[in-house]
Amino acid sequence: MDLGLQFSPQMWSSRESLDFLKSYKPLNEEVSHLRILLYGPVGAGKSSFVNSADSALRGRLAGRAKTDAISGQSYTKQYKTYKIRKDNQSHYSFVFNDIMGIEQNLNHGVNVDDLKLALQGHMKDNYKFNPVSPLTQNDPDYNSNPSLDDKVHVLVCVIPADQVSLLTDRVVQKLRQVRAAATELDIPQMAILTKVDQACPEVKRDFSNLHKSKYLKEQVEKLSMILGLPVNCIFLLKNYASETKISDEINEPILDALNQIVNYGDDYLEDL
Repeated sequence: MDLGLQFSPQMWSSRESLDFLKSYKPLNEEVSHLRILLYGPVGAGKSSFVNSADSALRGRLAGRAKTDAISGQSYTKQYKTYKIRKDNQSHYSFVFNDIMGIEQNLNHGVNVDDLKLALQGHMKDNYKFNPVSPLTQNDPDYNSNPSLDDKVHVLVCVIPADQVSLLTDRVVQKLRQVRAAATELDIPQMAILTKVDQACPEVKRDFSNLHKSKYLKEQVEKLSMILGLPVNCIFLLKNYASETKISDEINEPILDALNQIVNYGDDYLEDL
Protein backbone atom coordinates (compact mmCIF):
# COMPACT_ATOMS: atom_id res chain seq x y z
CA MET A 1 0.00 0.00 0.00
CA ASP A 2 1.52 3.30 -1.03
CA LEU A 3 -1.29 5.73 -0.29
CA GLY A 4 -0.44 8.97 1.41
CA LEU A 5 -2.19 12.26 2.03
CA GLN A 6 -4.13 14.04 -0.67
CA PHE A 7 -1.60 16.29 -2.40
CA SER A 8 -3.37 17.81 -5.41
CA PRO A 9 -5.09 21.19 -5.50
CA GLN A 10 -8.86 20.95 -5.50
CA MET A 11 -9.98 20.12 -9.01
CA TRP A 12 -12.93 21.58 -10.79
CA SER A 13 -15.71 19.20 -11.62
CA SER A 14 -15.80 17.82 -15.15
CA ARG A 15 -18.83 19.97 -15.91
CA GLU A 16 -17.20 23.18 -14.61
CA SER A 17 -14.03 22.55 -16.62
CA LEU A 18 -16.00 21.63 -19.72
CA ASP A 19 -18.17 24.75 -19.46
CA PHE A 20 -15.09 26.94 -19.09
CA LEU A 21 -13.30 25.35 -22.05
CA LYS A 22 -16.38 25.59 -24.27
CA SER A 23 -16.80 29.30 -23.53
CA TYR A 24 -13.09 30.17 -23.65
CA LYS A 25 -11.89 32.70 -26.20
CA PRO A 26 -8.44 34.35 -26.10
CA LEU A 27 -8.51 37.82 -24.58
CA ASN A 28 -5.82 38.87 -27.04
CA GLU A 29 -7.73 39.77 -30.20
CA GLU A 30 -4.64 39.20 -32.37
CA VAL A 31 -5.11 35.44 -32.13
CA SER A 32 -7.98 33.16 -33.09
CA HIS A 33 -6.80 30.27 -30.94
CA LEU A 34 -4.38 29.29 -28.18
CA ARG A 35 -1.60 26.99 -29.43
CA ILE A 36 -0.47 24.15 -27.11
CA LEU A 37 2.73 22.31 -28.03
CA LEU A 38 3.25 18.83 -26.59
CA TYR A 39 6.76 17.39 -26.31
CA GLY A 40 8.45 14.55 -24.48
CA PRO A 41 10.13 11.15 -24.88
CA VAL A 42 8.97 8.54 -27.36
CA GLY A 43 5.95 6.62 -26.07
CA ALA A 44 5.12 9.17 -23.37
CA GLY A 45 1.52 9.53 -24.51
CA LYS A 46 1.55 12.86 -26.38
CA SER A 47 -0.69 11.70 -29.22
CA SER A 48 -2.80 9.74 -26.75
CA PHE A 49 -3.32 12.91 -24.73
CA VAL A 50 -4.60 14.69 -27.84
CA ASN A 51 -7.06 11.84 -28.36
CA SER A 52 -8.02 11.76 -24.68
CA ALA A 53 -8.63 15.51 -24.55
CA ASP A 54 -10.67 15.18 -27.75
CA SER A 55 -12.66 12.36 -26.16
CA ALA A 56 -13.31 14.22 -22.90
CA LEU A 57 -14.35 17.38 -24.72
CA ARG A 58 -16.62 15.71 -27.27
CA GLY A 59 -18.16 13.09 -25.01
CA ARG A 60 -17.09 10.12 -27.10
CA LEU A 61 -13.89 8.22 -27.78
CA ALA A 62 -11.68 9.81 -30.42
CA GLY A 63 -8.54 8.61 -32.18
CA ARG A 64 -7.48 11.13 -34.81
CA ALA A 65 -3.88 11.34 -33.55
CA LYS A 66 -2.30 8.04 -34.54
CA THR A 67 -0.45 6.07 -31.88
CA ASP A 68 1.71 2.95 -31.70
CA ALA A 69 2.45 1.08 -28.48
CA ILE A 70 4.70 -1.58 -30.03
CA SER A 71 7.56 -0.20 -32.13
CA GLY A 72 9.39 1.76 -29.41
CA GLN A 73 9.96 4.54 -31.94
CA SER A 74 8.07 7.76 -32.49
CA TYR A 75 4.91 7.13 -34.48
CA THR A 76 4.45 10.86 -35.06
CA LYS A 77 6.52 11.94 -38.05
CA GLN A 78 4.98 15.31 -38.92
CA TYR A 79 4.20 18.59 -37.22
CA LYS A 80 0.44 18.49 -37.04
CA THR A 81 -2.20 20.81 -35.65
CA TYR A 82 -5.33 19.31 -34.10
CA LYS A 83 -8.54 21.30 -33.72
CA ILE A 84 -11.42 19.92 -31.68
CA ARG A 85 -14.99 20.42 -32.82
CA LYS A 86 -17.79 21.54 -30.52
CA ASP A 87 -21.36 20.26 -30.64
CA ASN A 88 -22.43 23.29 -32.67
CA GLN A 89 -19.86 22.52 -35.40
CA SER A 90 -17.56 25.39 -34.39
CA HIS A 91 -14.17 24.60 -32.85
CA TYR A 92 -12.69 25.08 -29.41
CA SER A 93 -10.48 28.17 -29.21
CA PHE A 94 -7.31 26.20 -28.58
CA VAL A 95 -5.32 23.76 -30.72
CA PHE A 96 -2.75 21.05 -30.03
CA ASN A 97 0.49 20.53 -31.88
CA ASP A 98 1.92 17.03 -31.74
CA ILE A 99 5.53 16.30 -32.61
CA MET A 100 8.00 13.44 -32.99
CA GLY A 101 9.24 12.12 -29.65
CA ILE A 102 12.61 12.88 -28.06
CA GLU A 103 15.08 9.98 -28.10
CA GLN A 104 18.38 9.14 -26.45
CA ASN A 105 20.34 8.88 -29.69
CA LEU A 106 21.40 12.17 -31.26
CA ASN A 107 20.40 10.89 -34.71
CA HIS A 108 16.95 9.69 -33.70
CA GLY A 109 13.79 11.42 -32.57
CA VAL A 110 12.90 15.06 -32.96
CA ASN A 111 15.76 17.49 -33.38
CA VAL A 112 15.83 20.08 -30.58
CA ASP A 113 16.51 22.82 -33.13
CA ASP A 114 13.22 21.93 -34.81
CA LEU A 115 11.41 22.31 -31.51
CA LYS A 116 12.92 25.75 -31.03
CA LEU A 117 11.68 26.80 -34.48
CA ALA A 118 8.22 25.41 -33.71
CA LEU A 119 8.05 27.50 -30.54
CA GLN A 120 8.67 30.62 -32.62
CA GLY A 121 6.04 29.72 -35.23
CA HIS A 122 8.52 29.06 -38.02
CA MET A 123 7.26 25.52 -38.69
CA LYS A 124 4.39 24.99 -41.11
CA ASP A 125 1.77 22.34 -40.55
CA ASN A 126 2.61 18.87 -41.89
CA TYR A 127 6.37 19.50 -41.89
CA LYS A 128 8.05 16.09 -41.86
CA PHE A 129 10.68 15.80 -39.15
CA ASN A 130 14.22 14.76 -40.04
CA PRO A 131 16.25 13.89 -36.92
CA VAL A 132 19.61 14.57 -38.58
CA SER A 133 18.65 17.65 -40.59
CA PRO A 134 16.49 20.30 -38.89
CA LEU A 135 14.30 22.78 -40.74
CA THR A 136 16.16 25.62 -42.47
CA GLN A 137 15.09 28.97 -43.88
CA ASN A 138 15.38 27.59 -47.41
CA ASP A 139 12.89 24.81 -46.75
CA PRO A 140 9.36 25.30 -48.20
CA ASP A 141 7.97 24.30 -44.79
CA TYR A 142 9.76 27.23 -43.12
CA ASN A 143 7.42 30.05 -42.14
CA SER A 144 9.58 33.16 -42.48
CA ASN A 145 7.00 35.59 -41.12
CA PRO A 146 5.03 33.87 -38.35
CA SER A 147 1.98 35.60 -36.89
CA LEU A 148 1.12 35.42 -33.20
CA ASP A 149 -1.39 32.72 -34.17
CA ASP A 150 1.46 30.58 -35.55
CA LYS A 151 3.57 30.80 -32.40
CA VAL A 152 3.31 28.46 -29.41
CA HIS A 153 1.51 29.96 -26.40
CA VAL A 154 2.04 27.20 -23.85
CA LEU A 155 4.53 24.30 -23.77
CA VAL A 156 3.55 21.00 -22.16
CA CYS A 157 6.00 18.21 -21.38
CA VAL A 158 4.48 14.71 -21.35
CA ILE A 159 6.23 11.96 -19.33
CA PRO A 160 5.05 8.47 -18.27
CA ALA A 161 4.70 8.37 -14.49
CA ASP A 162 6.58 5.08 -14.29
CA GLN A 163 9.53 6.37 -16.35
CA VAL A 164 10.55 9.53 -14.45
CA SER A 165 13.44 7.81 -12.67
CA LEU A 166 14.49 6.10 -15.92
CA LEU A 167 14.98 9.24 -17.99
CA THR A 168 18.52 9.20 -19.36
CA ASP A 169 20.89 12.13 -19.02
CA ARG A 170 20.75 12.71 -22.79
CA VAL A 171 16.95 12.85 -22.85
CA VAL A 172 16.87 15.12 -19.79
CA GLN A 173 19.40 17.39 -21.47
CA LYS A 174 17.18 17.69 -24.54
CA LEU A 175 14.09 18.34 -22.41
CA ARG A 176 15.92 21.10 -20.57
CA GLN A 177 17.15 22.66 -23.83
CA VAL A 178 13.58 22.93 -25.07
CA ARG A 179 12.46 24.37 -21.74
CA ALA A 180 15.29 26.92 -21.80
CA ALA A 181 14.28 28.03 -25.31
CA ALA A 182 10.67 28.47 -24.15
CA THR A 183 11.81 30.39 -21.09
CA GLU A 184 13.74 32.84 -23.29
CA LEU A 185 10.48 33.47 -25.15
CA ASP A 186 8.52 33.80 -21.86
CA ILE A 187 6.29 30.89 -22.93
CA PRO A 188 4.58 29.27 -19.92
CA GLN A 189 5.39 25.63 -19.29
CA MET A 190 3.61 22.73 -17.66
CA ALA A 191 3.97 18.96 -17.51
CA ILE A 192 1.70 15.92 -17.56
CA LEU A 193 2.49 12.56 -16.01
CA THR A 194 0.61 9.88 -17.94
CA LYS A 195 0.08 6.13 -17.43
CA VAL A 196 -0.58 6.62 -13.73
CA ASP A 197 -2.43 3.30 -13.52
CA GLN A 198 0.64 1.46 -14.82
CA ALA A 199 2.86 3.27 -12.35
CA CYS A 200 0.78 2.67 -9.22
CA PRO A 201 -1.14 -0.57 -8.48
CA GLU A 202 -3.45 1.22 -6.04
CA VAL A 203 -4.53 3.64 -8.75
CA LYS A 204 -5.03 0.77 -11.18
CA ARG A 205 -7.23 -0.93 -8.57
CA ASP A 206 -9.16 2.23 -7.72
CA PHE A 207 -8.70 5.36 -9.82
CA SER A 208 -10.03 7.55 -7.01
CA ASN A 209 -6.63 6.98 -5.35
CA LEU A 210 -4.97 9.12 -8.03
CA HIS A 211 -4.19 12.02 -5.72
CA LYS A 212 -3.58 9.91 -2.63
CA SER A 213 -0.69 7.87 -3.98
CA LYS A 214 2.60 8.47 -2.18
CA TYR A 215 4.49 6.97 -5.13
CA LEU A 216 2.88 9.33 -7.66
CA LYS A 217 3.52 12.27 -5.34
CA GLU A 218 7.21 11.29 -5.36
CA GLN A 219 7.26 11.13 -9.16
CA VAL A 220 5.76 14.63 -9.38
CA GLU A 221 8.47 15.91 -7.03
CA LYS A 222 11.21 14.11 -8.98
CA LEU A 223 10.04 15.60 -12.27
CA SER A 224 9.87 19.00 -10.62
CA MET A 225 13.54 18.65 -9.65
CA ILE A 226 14.55 17.34 -13.09
CA LEU A 227 12.83 20.04 -15.16
CA GLY A 228 12.70 22.86 -12.63
CA LEU A 229 8.93 23.14 -12.91
CA PRO A 230 6.82 23.99 -9.84
CA VAL A 231 4.90 21.02 -8.46
CA ASN A 232 1.58 22.78 -9.09
CA CYS A 233 2.41 22.89 -12.82
CA ILE A 234 2.63 19.08 -13.06
CA PHE A 235 -0.57 17.09 -13.59
CA LEU A 236 -1.39 13.42 -13.10
CA LEU A 237 -3.80 11.72 -15.48
CA LYS A 238 -4.62 8.60 -17.42
CA ASN A 239 -5.09 8.65 -21.17
CA TYR A 240 -7.83 6.59 -22.74
CA ALA A 241 -6.23 3.34 -23.91
CA SER A 242 -8.19 0.11 -23.42
CA GLU A 243 -11.51 1.75 -22.56
CA THR A 244 -14.49 1.36 -24.89
CA LYS A 245 -16.45 4.30 -23.49
CA ILE A 246 -15.67 7.54 -21.72
CA SER A 247 -15.97 8.00 -17.96
CA ASP A 248 -16.18 11.04 -15.70
CA GLU A 249 -13.46 9.54 -13.52
CA ILE A 250 -10.90 9.62 -16.35
CA ASN A 251 -12.26 12.85 -17.83
CA GLU A 252 -11.93 14.94 -14.68
CA PRO A 253 -8.11 15.07 -14.38
CA ILE A 254 -7.78 15.46 -18.17
CA LEU A 255 -10.15 18.42 -18.25
CA ASP A 256 -8.66 19.92 -15.10
CA ALA A 257 -5.16 19.81 -16.60
CA LEU A 258 -6.44 21.29 -19.86
CA ASN A 259 -8.25 24.00 -17.91
CA GLN A 260 -5.00 25.09 -16.26
CA ILE A 261 -3.02 24.83 -19.49
CA VAL A 262 -5.49 27.17 -21.20
CA ASN A 263 -5.43 29.61 -18.27
CA TYR A 264 -1.62 29.76 -18.29
CA GLY A 265 -1.54 30.24 -22.03
CA ASP A 266 -4.16 32.97 -21.93
CA ASP A 267 -2.21 34.81 -19.22
CA TYR A 268 0.77 34.77 -21.59
CA LEU A 269 -1.31 36.15 -24.47
CA GLU A 270 -2.79 38.83 -22.25
CA ASP A 271 0.67 39.98 -21.18
CA LEU A 272 1.64 40.36 -24.83
